[in-house]
Amino acid sequence: MAQQLTAKEPTAEQIAEQKIYKQMGVTDAEYELICGFLGRQPNYTEIGVFSVMWSEHCSYKNSKNVLRRFPTSGPRVLMGPGEGAGIVDIGDNQAVVFKIESHNHPSAIEPYQGAATGVGGIIRDIFSMGARPVALLNSLRFGRLENERVRYLFEHVVSGIAGYGNCIGIPTVAGEVMFDESYEGNPLVNAMCVGLIDHDKIQRGVAKGVGNPVFYVGPATGRDGIHGATFASEELTEDSDAKRPAVQVGDPFMEKLVMEACLELIDTGIVLGIQDMGAAGLTSSSSEMASKAGNGLELYLDEVPQREPGMTPYEMMLSESQERMLFVVEPQHEAQAREIFERWGILCAKVGKVTDDGRLRLFHQGEQVADMPVTALVDECPVYNKPSAEPAYYAANAAIDTAAYAEVTDLTDALKKVLASPTVASKEWVYNQYDYMVRTSTAVQPGSDAAVVTIRGTRKALAMTTDCNGRYVYLDPEVGGRIAVAEAARNIVCSGAEPLAITDNLNFGNPEKPEVFWQIEKAVDGMAEACRILDTPVIGGNVSLYNENAKGAIYPTPVVGMVGLVHDTDHITTQSFKAEGDIIVLLGETKAELGGSELQYAVHGVTEGRPPALDLAEEKTLLSAVLGAIQQGLVASAHDLSEGGLAAAVAESCISGRLGAKVNVETGLRTDVALFSESQSRILLSVKPEKAAELKAWLNEQGVVNAEVGVVGGNGLTISVNGKPAIDSPVEQLEKVWKDAIPCLMK
Repeated sequence: MAQQLTAKEPTAEQIAEQKIYKQMGVTDAEYELICGFLGRQPNYTEIGVFSVMWSEHCSYKNSKNVLRRFPTSGPRVLMGPGEGAGIVDIGDNQAVVFKIESHNHPSAIEPYQGAATGVGGIIRDIFSMGARPVALLNSLRFGRLENERVRYLFEHVVSGIAGYGNCIGIPTVAGEVMFDESYEGNPLVNAMCVGLIDHDKIQRGVAKGVGNPVFYVGPATGRDGIHGATFASEELTEDSDAKRPAVQVGDPFMEKLVMEACLELIDTGIVLGIQDMGAAGLTSSSSEMASKAGNGLELYLDEVPQREPGMTPYEMMLSESQERMLFVVEPQHEAQAREIFERWGILCAKVGKVTDDGRLRLFHQGEQVADMPVTALVDECPVYNKPSAEPAYYAANAAIDTAAYAEVTDLTDALKKVLASPTVASKEWVYNQYDYMVRTSTAVQPGSDAAVVTIRGTRKALAMTTDCNGRYVYLDPEVGGRIAVAEAARNIVCSGAEPLAITDNLNFGNPEKPEVFWQIEKAVDGMAEACRILDTPVIGGNVSLYNENAKGAIYPTPVVGMVGLVHDTDHITTQSFKAEGDIIVLLGETKAELGGSELQYAVHGVTEGRPPALDLAEEKTLLSAVLGAIQQGLVASAHDLSEGGLAAAVAESCISGRLGAKVNVETGLRTDVALFSESQSRILLSVKPEKAAELKAWLNEQGVVNAEVGVVGGNGLTISVNGKPAIDSPVEQLEKVWKDAIPCLMK
């Protein structure tokens, strides 16, 4: 590959005549636009730079108009979309910084490095804002674990996440993993990072001050990751494995040094602008920093540290070698900046300067090798409104009556099948590979509704989660989009926190297919509505399109990463039952809703029908009431009802609390439906007996449907419906099924 890249580059005329630009993902119409911006045909370096900046991964050209539908502001929002990460005020001159991003395509080809560098990239986004990263999360999707290739991808993705996060010393505290045939051949690997910052330390990626020097810091540039952004903006095919060189290679120990040096530099107050070299490497960081400042930039590529001999301007500009940053200071602070990086043993090279002409000019070996308008690169990429069409499956699914399924009569067996389904089963096999206690601030470890990380020197804490049920979104993208936001908020509230804002990762198929673009539009509409009603603005995120395999598109999977504020650590709540004799209370109404459910998938072997309905006003009332009850000290445990419905939720609270329970549900529904329906806006609480009356009075006052359904105690779980026994099993037996499921499949 290196020989191919360093071979004689085609001329501008050859690029035009042979349409070489098409190999870079540039269309004929886009090429003509580029020629118009330049007033001539682009050379090889220039067309390479344009191709990555105009890729979907960097420009959002196929999704930008849809993304504008999101609410992005609010009283707590200090920085919304457009920078490395969003920032939300949490009081006392402190703020939380967070973002989620995908590394799907690289992980499908080279799972360890694909996942590892996804983690590294999102960490850089956080500390480039001036924040100290305090937690990592992930949201993962794979095919069925019975498939050998899927097991390989799963094992090495998890290993890559662990390898990077553990080495750099940031705890991986939460996440989700779901398994479905839809993701075979195209796994989803979404990484999220959360950081803390004081208001006066907030940075922006801007190249300010004409004449100011531009510095490159981090390891030398190699040929890894060239055209990684373009690779992420096309479908995976049988030939994709040949693009393994487009996958970056990470070094977490180097990133640790770069992070500490950059945070020390930021603490001095001399930084005018700083940005990581992520997708499109030196190209995106330089052009975006210049664009945001309304300036130009000159880069002297001979000064760029190079890991390999004979690198061309094209290779240096498009390399996505990891752990690299770009920053700007005033000339008088140059020595101070250099001293910091030298002390940390980090390369620091002056590679350019800020100009006032609005152009990105590249110089190499004494010659100008590229000259491009910054606005054309960053702001003038064409934005497309793709055709949108409702897919045929949507109406067909809507017509299916899931209530017509034959009744499941052995409900203890059904519960075990649901608990053994890898999507519901214990993820200890995953998170036991992660160091989730490093930094010693993790108050709620992986396995509950949300992780909680305390804020040192205060009584506050941050709750965080990632959520999305792709089956729901597939069956009805708008409803599924609403549910993704609502479930995240439910998980945050069940942990004792006030939901603050979200970051999203929109994972979809090929947007050039009208049915896929329809899914994107509808899902965003649903998410946007939920964000508005639940007061959780979107402060940043990522779009990952072209997630397809030989069978078609993945399930549409708009992952929601949400962070909430625990106002007092006394409010921290978990899902586990706490004590014998505690009363179990079910909040919300259970309806006959099996579409997209885990029972439907694990027992009936299908995904069809309509997903559960969601009333957002009802959801908001529920969340407010539960948070109020927790803050009043009325709640012993809280667990949202999601995959597997009531039966799975009670079982999980028993298993995590190592206690049994006796439950009886009064309902007019069929027994299997009552226990495994996945109706929304439901939460399972437990409460000390002496506080049960006060809790009920509070819930009634708030207008929340509630019913006392059982009591905690014993070693077994028994669930009856209308007084008739339906499920009866020792908790120890359920725990074994739940915990052994994934390890057994991975043997």
